[in-house]
Amino acid sequence: MRAFLDFEASSLGKKSYPIEVGWVFEDGREKSYLIKPAPGWTEWDAAAEAVHGITREKLLAEGTSHEVVCDRIVQLFEGNVVYASSPPWDGKWLSMLLRGAGRPRHLLRLRDTEEALVEAARATLGEGADDAVVAEVIAMARASVEAQPATHRALADARREWEVWRKVGSE
Repeated sequence: MRAFLDFEASSLGKKSYPIEVGWVFEDGREKSYLIKPAPGWTEWDAAAEAVHGITREKLLAEGTSHEVVCDRIVQLFEGNVVYASSPPWDGKWLSMLLRGAGRPRHLLRLRDTEEALVEAARATLGEGADDAVVAEVIAMARASVEAQPATHRALADARREWEVWRKVGSE
């Protein structure tokens, strides 16, 4: 089964860490967690906080232990295909979460959401569909969903990618 995942992070710096994760499975099941920072996860950027609106104090008070979040992700995603809109960034934070919980950093791999969109378009249009037509269907679906402003919260952003995928598959 496919899942669409997104992280929010403490910053975009080298020592940034995941502070929120959200995902939506292709059947619409969804979940998100605020992630309590692991010991040593200290980098914080006020500019990033201004974008996502999550304070470090909120994470410490309301976040779920990084180990619990990691265990849940590993349990749920094993044997599934997990997509992210930005695998380099989201993969960095997934790797950090895995390592923080004592797991191998490459235990789970993320694929680019664009792959899922192309697969959905080809399934709808036919494998022989022209690349330009596939790209147009994806662009139209993305424009339709992205007409609403982004919230820069993990679940909402994962849901947006899932909605684009659904639209592409129904065109």
